[in-house]
Amino acid sequence: MTDDEILAELRAAGALLTGHFRLSSGLHSDTYLQCARAMMDPARGERLCAALAQKIRGAGRGPFDMVASPAMGGVIVGYEVARQLGVPAVFFERVDGRFALRRGFSLEPGMRVLMVEDVVTTGLSSRECIEAIQAEGGQTVAAASLIDRSGGRADVGVPLTALLTLDIQNYPADALPPHLAGSEPTKPGSRNLR
Repeated sequence: MTDDEILAELRAAGALLTGHFRLSSGLHSDTYLQCARAMMDPARGERLCAALAQKIRGAGRGPFDMVASPAMGGVIVGYEVARQLGVPAVFFERVDGRFALRRGFSLEPGMRVLMVEDVVTTGLSSRECIEAIQAEGGQTVAAASLIDRSGGRADVGVPLTALLTLDIQNYPADALPPHLAGSEPTKPGSRNLR
């Protein structure tokens, strides 16, 4: 898929939003990617994740024994990428503020894991998930996301393959640009902010 085709899929799904948003990182932005909207349509989700899996293969990142994702945003994307790659999928959930495996999920020591996210902004959730994978005995050999909104600057600690890389500006709350200052942000993401 070309970048224009990916953007067309996101727009058709209503997943590319504009306004004033407070991101899970605590930063503010005038653009939000609600990938869950794109994944609502199974055919669209399959197309996007098949293209991501193809890009992962093309980057020579495998082989993988498992795909692991952080809940909530990475669950559906991780499952579909795992299906495309022909490996099992698990997800990590926050328990007392830290990622943990639940629901009977486990990793075998030395398992080669691909960590899959929906959107990477600063890479914090990805790094936390990768730390949890390591704590469970897995070896994260690569990461992937549908969208890297950092312009390629986010460091997740392992090679990151994104289906689409965008350079979307993010702002701390005390340094909002004029078009965001004075407006109340919405928080469409899944993580509760302090």
